[in-house]
Amino acid sequence: MAETGTRTPRERYRAQVRAEIKQHAWKQIAETGASALSLNAIAKRMGMSGPALYRYYAGRDELITELVGDAYRSLADALGSAAGGGLAGLARALRAWALDDPQRYLLIYGTPVPGYHAPDDITRIAAEIMALLLDACAALPPGRLESPFDAHLADHRAWAGDHPAPPAVLHRALTIWTRLHGVLSLELAGHFTGMGFDPARLFAAEVDALLAP
Repeated sequence: MAETGTRTPRERYRAQVRAEIKQHAWKQIAETGASALSLNAIAKRMGMSGPALYRYYAGRDELITELVGDAYRSLADALGSAAGGGLAGLARALRAWALDDPQRYLLIYGTPVPGYHAPDDITRIAAEIMALLLDACAALPPGRLESPFDAHLADHRAWAGDHPAPPAVLHRALTIWTRLHGVLSLELAGHFTGMGFDPARLFAAEVDALLAP
């Protein structure tokens, strides 16, 4: 799309309406969850007819793709800005980003939306995020012996894109990724409520354990 300064009035209006639709979509997701996202309900909130709104988004999946893409892009930018801080910096940036907007986090890392499949351009942004983690893991000193799972990853590394990391680094990155998201997902879902400890300290302790040689 043309830059803002060179858009026609019609293009600017269309971009504004699409942005407003996404704002209402996020509100609806916060209230009812992504699986219940309804373009007709959004149209009603905006004082539009359903057919009028469909001129801006062809259907629910196109809107979800926009939201997922925005979320992944936002996270990739946040982690990219923190990459100089190594793995600890990435972990802190991930938690800060998640807590800033839990619904945004849960849309991409929570329960999948039934019937929705992200297109390839979305998965490429996810691979960009994983590449930042792989770079951080590659910079860490070796911390363990090789595992049989390393050899398995050598043959199943599509999720890592074209990153040249050796299998042991792939394994370490997956371990870190799953453990950090495990803590975050439980925290954002409210499972630590009433347990009497500080989730921030638990997350920090997990990061320290993952960095230990």
